[in-house]
Amino acid sequence: MRRLAGRSVVAVAVSLMAMGAGAADLEQVYRDALSYDATLAAARASLEAGREKLPQGRAGLLPSLSLTGNSNWNDVTVNTATSSNSRAYNSNGWLVQLTQPLFRWQNWVQYKQGEMQVALAEAQYQLARQDLTLRASQAYFDVLTAQDILASAAALNQANVQQLALARKSFEVGTVTITDVHEAQSRSDLSSAQMLAAESDLAVKRHALLVLTGKEADALKGLRKGVALTRPEPADIQSWVTAAEGAGLAVQAAQISAEVAGREVERNRAAHLPTVDMVATYGNTATANALANFAANNTDSAVVGVQVALPLFQGGAVSSRVREASALRDKANADVDFARRTSAQNARQAYLGVTSGLAQVKAYEAAQVSSTSALDANKLGYEVGVRINIDVLNAQSQLYDTQQKLSKARYDTLMAQLKLKAAAGALGEEDIKAINTLLD
Repeated sequence: MRRLAGRSVVAVAVSLMAMGAGAADLEQVYRDALSYDATLAAARASLEAGREKLPQGRAGLLPSLSLTGNSNWNDVTVNTATSSNSRAYNSNGWLVQLTQPLFRWQNWVQYKQGEMQVALAEAQYQLARQDLTLRASQAYFDVLTAQDILASAAALNQANVQQLALARKSFEVGTVTITDVHEAQSRSDLSSAQMLAAESDLAVKRHALLVLTGKEADALKGLRKGVALTRPEPADIQSWVTAAEGAGLAVQAAQISAEVAGREVERNRAAHLPTVDMVATYGNTATANALANFAANNTDSAVVGVQVALPLFQGGAVSSRVREASALRDKANADVDFARRTSAQNARQAYLGVTSGLAQVKAYEAAQVSSTSALDANKLGYEVGVRINIDVLNAQSQLYDTQQKLSKARYDTLMAQLKLKAAAGALGEEDIKAINTLLD
C-alpha cells in the first residue's frame, strides 16, 4: 500500500506540474465550446429557422402568380326533337393569374408576428449562448476544483505515510504504543482511498469538459495565488433583482412570446372579416374538332378585376380557434410572471452566493493559517512527548480539508458572480475575459 501511495503521489505531482506554459485558460475553453457544443449548434440552427418567419409573413402581403394548364378530350351529343348531332374534339388551355391582396387583415397580423418571432429567435439564441457561458465556466471550475482536491488528497496521503513511518520507528524504540501505529495505518489507508476517489472524480470532470469543447483538458490555468475577489457592483441586492425582472433574457423571451400569442388571437379573429383582392388573368383556350361540320377555334382572354369574399359560417371553427388562441395568450402571460419571479430568485441566490462566498473565502484563509500553525505545534509537541500521534493526524486532516474547502469556495464565488450577471441579462464575453485575468 505504501509503494502504491508513493507511485500515486508521484503521478499526481507530475500531472499537476504540467499546468504551466501551454495550459488552456477559461477564454480558450469558452471559444472551443462555442464552436463545438451541440446544444448551442442546435440553438444556432433554430435561430436560422426563426429568421425565416419574417419573409414568410411578408409573402402574405405581396402578389402571387400562378400558371395552370389543361388538356381535355370532349365527346358531345346534342339531341333535339328532329335531330341528333354529335361531335368529338380535343381542347387545350392555359391561364396565368396574378393576385394582389388589397385587404387581408390576418395576413398583416401574420407579418407583424413574423417580426416578433424573429426577435424571439434572437432572444432564445442569446439565452442559449449565455447558458453555454455558464456551462463552460462551471465545467472549467469543476476541473480546477477536482485538481485542487486531488493535490490536497495526495499531500495528505504523503503526510500520513510519513507519520506512519515515524510511528513505526517510535514504536520500535518503545516511545509509543502499538495503538499509535494502528491509528497512523488507518489514516494512511483512508487517505489512499480518498486520493483514488479524487483521481476518479478528476477524470470524470475532465471528460465532461471534453464533451463540451471536443478537446482534452489535461492542463488548465488556475487562480493566481493571493488573488482578491471583488464584491458585486452595485453592492445592492434589490438593484440586481430589479434588473433581473426587467432585463433577464428569459424574461425578454417570455415577453416576446406573450406578444406573439396576443397577435395570434387577433389573427384568428380576422378570419371573420372580408377579404379584398385584385385579380388579373390572361389565358388561351383552343379546340381542335374531329368532325368536319364543326369548326375549330382559338380564344385569348384577359381579365382584370377586384374580388371580395365574406366568410359567413365555417362550422364554428373560427370561434374555436379564437378561444384556443385566447387560452394560449393567458398561458404566455402567466409564463412571463413565472420568468420574472424565477429571474428575481436567481438574482437573489447568486448575489447571496457572491457575498457569502467572499466571507467564506476570508474565513477559510484565516482557518488555513491557524490550521498550519496548529499542525506545526502538534508535530513539535509529538516530538517532545506532549502530544500523541492522533493529534498530529487530526491536525493534518484539518489543514488539508480547509485547503479543499478554500479552493472550492473561491471557484463557487466566481461562478456566483457569473450567475448574477446572467440573471440580470448582462453576462458577456467581457466577463469571461475579466475572470481570465485572474488565472495564472
